[in-house]
Amino acid sequence: MRRGLADNLEIDGYNVVSASTMRDGRVAAMKSNPDLIVLDVMLPDGDGMELCKQLRAEGRTEPIIMVTARGAEMDKVLALETGADDYVVKPFSLRELLARIHAQLRRRRIQEPTQGPVRVGAAEIDFQTHRVTREGRLLETSAKEIELLRYLVSHRGEVISRNALLAAVWGHESGVVTRTVDNFIVRLRKKLEPDPAHPQFLLTVHGRGYKLIKG
Repeated sequence: MRRGLADNLEIDGYNVVSASTMRDGRVAAMKSNPDLIVLDVMLPDGDGMELCKQLRAEGRTEPIIMVTARGAEMDKVLALETGADDYVVKPFSLRELLARIHAQLRRRRIQEPTQGPVRVGAAEIDFQTHRVTREGRLLETSAKEIELLRYLVSHRGEVISRNALLAAVWGHESGVVTRTVDNFIVRLRKKLEPDPAHPQFLLTVHGRGYKLIKG
């Protein structure tokens, strides 16, 4: 399947670097600096979700599309929460995968960097360097948390539905994994709010979604 996908992606005009193991995939990602990664969950020497998590922890921000034989909702949620931008369930058509690749690359191209740094409460966000600091302390923040913050900041004061956030940040139009949004909001509140249990800046608008206000 890997060789077949590589051949078809090259026919479609992409330069492709492929690897058959978790170890080789990590090395290839670091050396080739790709625009996008297609990553299988089942690898001979490990779990693709763990590799995705490692790449995000190392600062990789390119889109990652997970390929999985497991279609359960919790598996999809787990893939997104480890840092994946999208997932494709086997068996899938080549046309579907190509469409998802095109969509992720298009979203990456049109995203304009938010001029910063931006302050929310006691936290300062620098979208150029992907750094969030609070009272001088650097906070560990994933690439997807930064992207979600970027969207909320650019729509500050607006009520944004979970489905809208899912579509804008994760590229999904369906609400089947909106709990992913809720989980990321909880993580952001721990970084931005003095008391995450009683948020002052990243607010829940019941029945409608979330709103980031000036602070």
